[in-house]
Amino acid sequence: MNATFSHKYRLTLLLFVSAAIRLFLAAFIELGNDEVYYINYALYPDLSHFDHPPMVGWFIQLFSLNLLFDSEAFIRLGAIVAGTLNTWLIYLIGKQLKDGLTGWYAALLYTASIYCFIIAGIFMMPDAPQTLFWLGSIYFMIRLIKAGPESREGGKFMLLTGISAGLALLSKYTSIFLFSGLGFYILFFDRKWLRKWQTYAALFISFLLFLPVIIWNIRHDFISFSFHTERVEVVQTLLRPDLFAIELGGQIFYSNPFVFGLMVAGLIAFWKGRFRQSRAEVRLLIAISIPMILLFLAFSLFRRTLPHWTGPAYMTLIPLAALFLRSLTLKGRKGKWFPPMIKSAIGFLILLITVALLQFSQGWFLNKGINPQTGKRLGIKDITLDMYGWEQLHDGFKPVYEQDTTSGRMSKEAVIIQQRWFPAANLDYYVARPLGITLLTLADLERTHKYAWITQYRGGFHLGMDAYYFSSSYEFSDPNGLYAEYFTSIEPPDTIPVYRNGLLVEYHYVWRMKGMRKIYLR
Repeated sequence: MNATFSHKYRLTLLLFVSAAIRLFLAAFIELGNDEVYYINYALYPDLSHFDHPPMVGWFIQLFSLNLLFDSEAFIRLGAIVAGTLNTWLIYLIGKQLKDGLTGWYAALLYTASIYCFIIAGIFMMPDAPQTLFWLGSIYFMIRLIKAGPESREGGKFMLLTGISAGLALLSKYTSIFLFSGLGFYILFFDRKWLRKWQTYAALFISFLLFLPVIIWNIRHDFISFSFHTERVEVVQTLLRPDLFAIELGGQIFYSNPFVFGLMVAGLIAFWKGRFRQSRAEVRLLIAISIPMILLFLAFSLFRRTLPHWTGPAYMTLIPLAALFLRSLTLKGRKGKWFPPMIKSAIGFLILLITVALLQFSQGWFLNKGINPQTGKRLGIKDITLDMYGWEQLHDGFKPVYEQDTTSGRMSKEAVIIQQRWFPAANLDYYVARPLGITLLTLADLERTHKYAWITQYRGGFHLGMDAYYFSSSYEFSDPNGLYAEYFTSIEPPDTIPVYRNGLLVEYHYVWRMKGMRKIYLR
């Protein structure tokens, strides 16, 4: 078996097995808060949206056949396809850096990354399409660097970079680091590209692709940009080393500690002058990734950030980690196909997935249930309940709703009203739409996000309407303190239990709010 065939055989097997595992997990786990929210991007497509550009909604539309199939597996299918293509793309990038074995290591390290395999490879969030077009952009950038500005092929890859980077920007705003990274490389290492029309044509192509987002923001007073600016704006005067530690720890964990260690080793090796044959390409990877990582670490010194925001940056360093690993196996030492560090990284991922599945299905590690009398949790907070129990809520509420509307206790046109985009989106997907109920939000824009527009699309409020309000023992809120002035009466709640492995883990509370007497004006 020759080396080329062996690479392709192993890569094909890796693509198939990893996609099958992710598809199983996608079908097994209920949708998270963000995922059910992004379904609204597909239900109500627009040039852009309050939180993010439109690509995630287009992916959901494409892979669910415009929501003809709307199960968890089909909602997430775009992420699974993108993750599979990403594994192939990062193999090609590694191969461009040195050889097929480097590409194979890159594919394995990508698969071992928690961010790449799970967050961007299973969950249907903006990261899924972003990572696809991000890696496509990096591949084209490396090809244009190797071809050079004087070649026709280099110009072709520059134009392809413009298309791919523009699509990445249509997926998530942090894709701007692709442009800054390539710009930095050109300015400091290859200024001949500044004399090529393809460079400016590529920028113009990206601008045209991103233009719908700009138009939408002009129409809405640039509300999306201001929202994200506020998320990272430095407003605190005291340093927060605790938040910095959480951010750095999260970045290491999401990368997989073993993969992270190889990235650091690769950076040190480059600093010491190794990888001379791939020096230009590695410079590009560093120019794209390191500024993004440092910027969000700096923000974390002042306010809370989310570790997955830097996921694409660490993904960019995976080929460098693979290149470093390849330098250790050049002489054919033992472990050539599966070096010990890769085995450890994949073992860590398998352990994490096993623990997560046991927690989702059995609740072994975190939640100890709740007190049946008070509804208060026993033990520490169980974050997996964000993605558990919604089907049970639907099954428990369905007979209540049918009895209420049949007996006349509630109007047949009764709606569900919530005061925040989550759990509004969860209730919308798992309860309201299956039962044919309209869900509306009644709160300010900062709490409702796209639901501020959706509420208007769905007809808004009218005097005399009845509504249900949902809360839970996990994230409790009382409508009496929110909506007493808007309704004639608010009845005491019904309680719907959620069980896991026979243990009571959560209560959902359902209030009946009768006769709207005041219209909410935003």
